[in-house]
Amino acid sequence: MIYHILVASYTNEIYTLAFDPDVPSLTLASSLTVGHHPSWITRHPTDTSLIFTGLEQPDGKVVALRYDAEGRGTIVGEAPSGGGHPCSLLATKDQLLIGNYLPGTFATIPLSPEPPHLQGPPAVVAFTGTGPNVQRQSAPHQHQVALHPRARSWHVDYAPGAGPRHIAFHDDIMYTVLELANEVTAHRVPPLPTPPTLLSTAPTMRVFPDAAHMLAGEILVAPPSTVCPAPFVYVSNRDDPSSEGDAIAVFSADGTLTRVAEVRTELQHVRGMVVGGRVGNGSSQVGCMAPG
Repeated sequence: MIYHILVASYTNEIYTLAFDPDVPSLTLASSLTVGHHPSWITRHPTDTSLIFTGLEQPDGKVVALRYDAEGRGTIVGEAPSGGGHPCSLLATKDQLLIGNYLPGTFATIPLSPEPPHLQGPPAVVAFTGTGPNVQRQSAPHQHQVALHPRARSWHVDYAPGAGPRHIAFHDDIMYTVLELANEVTAHRVPPLPTPPTLLSTAPTMRVFPDAAHMLAGEILVAPPSTVCPAPFVYVSNRDDPSSEGDAIAVFSADGTLTRVAEVRTELQHVRGMVVGGRVGNGSSQVGCMAPG
């Protein structure tokens, strides 16, 4: 079976790769020009051929795309993102949730089942705040939009300057990758009004090379499969000077963050990962992507 993988980039294109795990082979099938730096893509939860991307530019924009069975896309709509440099999107059945890196805003746009799908203008919430890292934390940067499995309202305090980037949930535990501290944390999120509690913290690599510019990148929890019946937490490290490329750290998903493995990718600046393949049917893969 051939899978079509959509890859966002820091070019002007979104790329479609054809992946055949039986060969194995990975080839470029097509590309679609959408605009400046379409660095993040997300799929509609029920209309799975409908894809959204954000254009990382000062006058941020989101674009709706329609893909066919062969992975060929067309632009069907666009709207302002409610800020600059949108770097994270999440689609629900009737809303597109947007995290704008600058000036640190969160926005929502209603969705319609009919083209152009994006029913603007966006509703916008602005954030304020600074951190001790003057080069990276002069303002709040909305790195990710995520939904908790159950409706909640709470906040988590991290060490000053740690740089929480992305989160992932499993059971009642929230895992966070801290890009500036190069750490991953596990917090238990109990029912309200009890606040979250820190369970454990671990570095994202066993031994760090002498590379001050390294940054932790993505985090995800892979669901169990027949090959791997236990779930695991995967964390990417970016810009490792090793000739073997960046490493992905694998941790237990039981809150202890026990390190299970560390796998080299032969890629540089691994910014995104996704679980794909025949999950639950005998095999699964973690796909790693470095920006173009």
